[in-house]
Amino acid sequence: MGKLTRVCVFCGSKSGNKKIFSDAALDLGRQLGNSQVERKMDLVYGGGSVGLMGLVSQTVYDGGSHSYTDSSCTDRDFRSDCRVVLIVSDMHERKAEMARRADAFIALPEEGFINPSARNIVISAKTAGELIQRMEDYIPVHEHVTSSQSWNAEECNADF
Repeated sequence: MGKLTRVCVFCGSKSGNKKIFSDAALDLGRQLGNSQVERKMDLVYGGGSVGLMGLVSQTVYDGGSHSYTDSSCTDRDFRSDCRVVLIVSDMHERKAEMARRADAFIALPEEGFINPSARNIVISAKTAGELIQRMEDYIPVHEHVTSSQSWNAEECNADF
């Protein structure tokens, strides 16, 4: 995959049931945004300022990296200290913009999140540093999955 410059993070608006979840969110924020860390990546996310997402975004911001936020006007927990904000009309447009802007995606999911049949498309690690390294080293293998997904509405031929 190579050098990553922008990473999209998905995680909860709650802190989770275990301290290990908030510790992981803080570690990820430090790995992405800390100027002392060699990588210094920007964060792409949906603008949340509470829970695990709030911890990641605040840590990235405090570290000096840019945050690219796609947010609708109705978001109540919108983070006002983002460096780049794009207002979108709906969730579909938000996801499309996040996919367009990010080099890679990280999810801090609840336990039991990954379906065994999708395991080969997911990179996991015990620490944020190890995860970023594995993402940079990743070479995709396409087995029984589409090689290219698009969230761009103009590219879809479906009539909704």
